[in-house]
Amino acid sequence: MKKGLLISGIIALVGIVIFLTIRQQTAITPEKAIAQTLVVQVDSFSVLKDRLLVTALNPDADEKQLQSLFRQTRLAYKKFEWAAEYYTPQSTRFVNGPPVPEIESGDPYVRDPEGLQMMEGFLFPKYDRSKQRDLIKYTERLQQDCDIYRNYFSNISILNWQIFDAMRLQVFRILAVGITDFDNPLMQNSMQESAVSLQSVQRVLAHYEGQDSKKLNNQLSAAIAYLQKSNNFNNFNRAEFITRYANPVCVTLFDVASELKLPQVKYNRFLNQNAKTLFDKNAFNVNAYASDPSFFMSDAKVALGKKLFADPILSGGAVRSCQSCHNPNKAFTDGLALNTVVNGKSLLKRNTPTLINAALQASQFYDLRANTLEDQAKDVVENPDEMHGNMKEAAAHLYANKTYRALFKATFPNIDTAGIPAYEVTNALGSYVRSLVMLNSRFDEYMQGNKAAMNQQEINGFNLFMGKAKCGTCHYMPLFNGTLPPEFIRIESEVVGVPASPGSKLLDTDKGRYNVMKTPSYKHAFKITTLRNAALTAPYMHNGSYKTLEQVMDFYNNGGGAGLGLKVDNQTLAADKLNLSKKECGEVIAFIKALNSKSIN
Repeated sequence: MKKGLLISGIIALVGIVIFLTIRQQTAITPEKAIAQTLVVQVDSFSVLKDRLLVTALNPDADEKQLQSLFRQTRLAYKKFEWAAEYYTPQSTRFVNGPPVPEIESGDPYVRDPEGLQMMEGFLFPKYDRSKQRDLIKYTERLQQDCDIYRNYFSNISILNWQIFDAMRLQVFRILAVGITDFDNPLMQNSMQESAVSLQSVQRVLAHYEGQDSKKLNNQLSAAIAYLQKSNNFNNFNRAEFITRYANPVCVTLFDVASELKLPQVKYNRFLNQNAKTLFDKNAFNVNAYASDPSFFMSDAKVALGKKLFADPILSGGAVRSCQSCHNPNKAFTDGLALNTVVNGKSLLKRNTPTLINAALQASQFYDLRANTLEDQAKDVVENPDEMHGNMKEAAAHLYANKTYRALFKATFPNIDTAGIPAYEVTNALGSYVRSLVMLNSRFDEYMQGNKAAMNQQEINGFNLFMGKAKCGTCHYMPLFNGTLPPEFIRIESEVVGVPASPGSKLLDTDKGRYNVMKTPSYKHAFKITTLRNAALTAPYMHNGSYKTLEQVMDFYNNGGGAGLGLKVDNQTLAADKLNLSKKECGEVIAFIKALNSKSIN
């Protein structure tokens, strides 16, 4: 009897073990649970979109009801934005892309704007009933993107390391552009949208347990609460939010991911994968925009490039060097509105930009026509107005020079008796420019934790820059150029309506990006240049028309060219006045001065 009971007990125990083993093996993993949640969130977005559509179909639809439904729809999107932007970026550009026509790199076709940002313009600040058909059309088109999202998260595995990577990028997205009203400028609902987005990140993190998980949860709760208590876009203290709340979240999120020892795929990305915050000293990979690894920077290439940069041997007639216009003593500019053509007195078409941090932008020149620094170097050397040289002939001259031949052989070991390839010359120049990355301003120190690095006037200026003054919706933090964070893949141009001269009612005749791509929306469009070291690089704008930062601030405060009465039919900058006071303009300028690099070679 006892033996039978013992056997029965053993069998029962074995059964329990087997049951628990099977249950553990079939337990849902964090990745699966998160994917299922994403599907539910996409479906919720789709339902709200449908409610908006049904209401929009009514010619007598109530404005406030439409606006409320639209707000809810955007908030529903923000719950899964972290994943949508990471896993399906092409579809997401149709859902929440910029409300301007775009051309993909290498693609001759213009992509007309659609999605939430276009719909916002129909509904705010007032419902434009003449746009009812467009509102209906764009709302209906969102369904195909919902289907793409749903199919992706239902059928394609997402990995733990990707989830953490995507969440980290989302926090960066929030602090760089989310709190600026970048994608909802008319609603000014960015604090609430950012809070909802962080809440979604917090729910995802609940699936993981690490030593710092509780700490991270508390940090997120504090950041969310800070966003939620803000009910005034213009008065939101972005400096405090970033330094006190967002940066600590970024650091701890990185630490939790490291503690979990998740497998990670390393790849050549502009924002280094080991950067804990956007303000780490080595956060950015200066080689990311190079053509391939063979073009990456090295000390030898930099030294050779620096020598070539100052040598007129590259120009026709050996009369002008790169340094002739990009003077290191003038923050790598020339201090002129427009320089002269080589061997002549007539003026060049465009102002000489700084080369400091030029490596931190995805394309070069005011019209974005060069994809790499090597392309830029070749273009300048061979431009008949700028250096009037020939790169192949210049390479032959360098090979004939014993000193240069030895330097090239030491730098590029594959050099042979056939001579110096032209691409090695441009690569040396490009490498030197890559060495001119200087993210060491007082602003950087402040964001790294030194609260004494900026004074109150400069902090006020930063908050205005990222808020009421709307500078941060084009000059994206932390680089303050037009390369869109947090992926830093796409660089943008804007039509701001620069006049021919200060006070002129005539638009400058330079058609900018339109000269490269004959797209009407690109007429008078120019690259969004960096504001780092702007206090050292006057005059300003592509034609050097403004001599001071005060003049530039006045231009933007009045709504650009259109706001000043110029005929700029395709201006992408809002023509509304910013209504900044003289004191506020001074604070923004004080902040811009805090962006000066501490050392300039």
